[in-house]
This record gives sequence, C-alpha cells and structure tokens, in this order.
Amino acid sequence: MKKLILSILPEKLGICHFEKNSLIPDWAKNISFCSITRTGDELSIVCPQDKIPGGVLYERNWRCFKVQGPLGFTITGIVSSLSAPLAKAKISIFYIDTYETSYLMVEDKNLNKAKIILSKFCLIK
Repeated sequence: MKKLILSILPEKLGICHFEKNSLIPDWAKNISFCSITRTGDELSIVCPQDKIPGGVLYERNWRCFKVQGPLGFTITGIVSSLSAPLAKAKISIFYIDTYETSYLMVEDKNLNKAKIILSKFCLIK
C-alpha cells in the first residue's frame, strides 16, 4: 500500500447518542461534517461539538484525521495500518468510513501523540 496522506479537521467533534427510534434532529442537518448512523440499537451522530445543543448525551473533545481519498473499495488494510500502532500506544479510536474516504478520530488529549505515531508511516498535512 502506498503511503497514506492524512489531514486533521480543524474542529473538535462530539459523538452523540440517541435512542434507536429518535428522529434525526434539525440541528444535525446542513453541517459541513456530520456522520449519522442508525442501527437496530441506536442513532449516533458525529459532528462539530459547537453545533450540539444542551441536553444531548455525547462524548466531547474528539479530533479527526481524514484519510485523503478517494480510496475505492479495493484497497485493504487501511483501518489496521492506522489502528494497530495507536492500539499499541493505548490510544482509543473511533472510525468512520464513507463511500470515498475514511476518518480516524482520537480524543483531543491524544492528538499530538497520535500525530507522532502516525507520521512514522503517513504524511500528515
């Protein structure tokens, strides 16, 4: 696999949790970065934490590395190549894939350490 190129999104993100039958709230629509996932168990929304209103249950202060794409569906090993060295360093991650690229999130307190680790085999812009 060629060297991955990562960029860091500027904002701090929040990971919101809602009951499985919750409607997608209006405040989550038309945000520049927003990932909405519904399963049989829950509704999760990831977005800039300054867009999340009071009263919403969420984990705050996550930062996001964007894997520059498009990546396509034939490239393998991206998640493991990024997550394994971070796991070895005891850094928890939250991972989001889209049709064109991947996003790796770490807590803000671990951002600098994650940058050092990932820069050993990725180009970080």
